[in-house]
Amino acid sequence: METRPLDRMFSRGRTSARFRVARLRSKSWQIGQCALAAGVAWYLASDVFGHQTPFFAPIAAVVSLGTSYGQRLRRVVEVTLGVAIGVLLADLIVAQVGTGAWQLTLIVALAMSTAFLLDGGQLFVTQAAVQSIVVSTLLPDPSQGLTRWTDALIGGAVALVAATVVPAAPLRRPREQAAVVMRKIATLLRAAGEVMVDGEVDQALELLADARSTDYLIRELQDAAAEGLSVVASSPFRIRHKGNLRRMVELVDPLDRALRSTRVLVRQTAVAAYHRRPVPNSYSQLAIDLAEAVDLAAEELAADRMAVAARSALLAVGNATGQVERTELLTAEVVLAQLRSVVVDLLMLTGLDQIESTDALPPPPR
Repeated sequence: METRPLDRMFSRGRTSARFRVARLRSKSWQIGQCALAAGVAWYLASDVFGHQTPFFAPIAAVVSLGTSYGQRLRRVVEVTLGVAIGVLLADLIVAQVGTGAWQLTLIVALAMSTAFLLDGGQLFVTQAAVQSIVVSTLLPDPSQGLTRWTDALIGGAVALVAATVVPAAPLRRPREQAAVVMRKIATLLRAAGEVMVDGEVDQALELLADARSTDYLIRELQDAAAEGLSVVASSPFRIRHKGNLRRMVELVDPLDRALRSTRVLVRQTAVAAYHRRPVPNSYSQLAIDLAEAVDLAAEELAADRMAVAARSALLAVGNATGQVERTELLTAEVVLAQLRSVVVDLLMLTGLDQIESTDALPPPPR
């Protein structure tokens, strides 16, 4: 018994390490893109334009691109203009009044005010202020004013070109993550069906803990959907994928509801096991059959198709919920109600709307 906390700590450590490695892999393209853009910006400013130390070119390129696709084109424009304005104002003022505390105060105030007057966003304003500070404190060389301003524009131009070049992976991630969520739902349903038969309390509590730790799956799905939409919005080369991606993004809410309904089902199953309240074997079979239908739906989503092929299997489970025996135990009745709720949520993944999904199920048995 004393080793169990250590086992859990070791397991969490491995899970955390795997998550960090997976996170790094998911960002490898953006990291490589930023690194390449920095090198290209430096090369253009240094070797092509002949600038001695084109510090602001790679800075503008990397800050503009970042490691996310969200509002990338807007970010490129805001950062480029913010850097350029901050650098230009700082150079002009330093050339006239020199450097010092009051000069820095004046430079930052003017840079931020100019950014606000140009109706810039938060990133625009911040970059204008930060770069004006860098120029006026670390690089106060008035003779390099126009050069540094040009470097900022070069870096922004490189970032603008790089932002239009994106891989297909972010377009695949929403459907891949949707399939992951579906497989998790199937796993929970299958395990819940086993608990209904065995009534093992420890197994039920472990299953409940597993179900409660699934929120991150929906967050990752939402992030993947947002990233995919950002890609098609920022790259003219990927705009043709917008229709298919939009249809996949519309599945996020039904998937969220299906996972939440499954968690409630697992909780009620755990309550029944904990209080030694029997659940009819037919309910267990419904959960297992539903898990099989969910696996089929997961395969369809992974293949970038609406889960229409799983509709008949889901409807078969839904129809079966209207034919099973009833019990006087409230917990068992809630289990049956949640099974029906999960079926309704999953039918929406096959192209049916909320009303059609609800009407597709027969009335519950009396």
